[in-house]
Amino acid sequence: MPIATPEVYNEMLDRAKAGTFAYPAINVTSTQTLHAALRGFAEAESDGIIQISTGGAEFLGGQYSKDMVTGAVGLAEFAHVVAQKYPVTVALHTDHCPKDKLDGYVRPLLAISAERVKAGQNPLFQSHMWDGSAETLDDNLAIGQELLALAKAAKIILEVEITPTGGEEDGVSHEINDNLYTTVDDAIRTVEALGLGEKGRYLLAASFGNVHGVYKPGNVVLRPELLKDLSEGVAAKYGKQQPFDFVFHGGSGSTKEEIETALENGVVKMNLDTDTQYAFTRPVADHMFRNYDGVLKVDGEVGNKKTYDPRTWGKLAEAGMAERVTEAARTLRSAGHSLSV
Repeated sequence: MPIATPEVYNEMLDRAKAGTFAYPAINVTSTQTLHAALRGFAEAESDGIIQISTGGAEFLGGQYSKDMVTGAVGLAEFAHVVAQKYPVTVALHTDHCPKDKLDGYVRPLLAISAERVKAGQNPLFQSHMWDGSAETLDDNLAIGQELLALAKAAKIILEVEITPTGGEEDGVSHEINDNLYTTVDDAIRTVEALGLGEKGRYLLAASFGNVHGVYKPGNVVLRPELLKDLSEGVAAKYGKQQPFDFVFHGGSGSTKEEIETALENGVVKMNLDTDTQYAFTRPVADHMFRNYDGVLKVDGEVGNKKTYDPRTWGKLAEAGMAERVTEAARTLRSAGHSLSV
């Protein structure tokens, strides 16, 4: 059962919280990066999460139509087939979806899964993300309530981002400033709107200084200990200990100590995109520079087919990205914890 059922996905998240580890959530944009992620998980003996952003889905939909739903559905269906060959369990997730793209992405995908569930099948995706961080918290949570009800009916988990993550990803951008920290009041208002599981399970992307993109450790002030404050603030009011399944966004360049603190404070999912993009591209650049006279028809020559064959440099790209995914699983402590091992 390489693609998790709703029941297995819930078990995965419960195991991560109980064991203070997190699953690498790897953004993919092609069948090749999908295989790289699956290979990395398998080599680490780690379960994991495969995710597709709106930009990734548009790219997957082909540059002729650029249809996000087609791209996401196509890759998800492909994943259901090829993941059978990997000895790990993975969940399929859609990443950041802002308000103006809900009708063209998350809502249609929820409808597809709802029809599958009505027909006695499992949902196509196991979770979807609503990114309302650009909206007021009231509007963000109002839309979150609507989407959570739809998700619950389709046996899907919703991820919500209640306050901004700095930097830019797929057209959603926020300044890097003191607003990048979720408050206890924000967390309590989230529970008032979305509940504590009785309205449907959700993942919470709280902000503790996170920034999307490329940065060196120390350039961004992360405060993962803030997650403990949020949990304790909600527990004090509602009596439920460890009330949230936290998500770590903007993790590229984080120190080992910052990641470990986040894990100890309830993070069960950590997104990786920037680092894996580089790990995929770097071997290709190396190959092209080393073999420029083979991949190009220089001075009227014919080049060398073996060097410009996409399979040649594609295998290097897959290996590079898979290695980075394996490294992430070890850092996040999910290595060796697969349900399939």
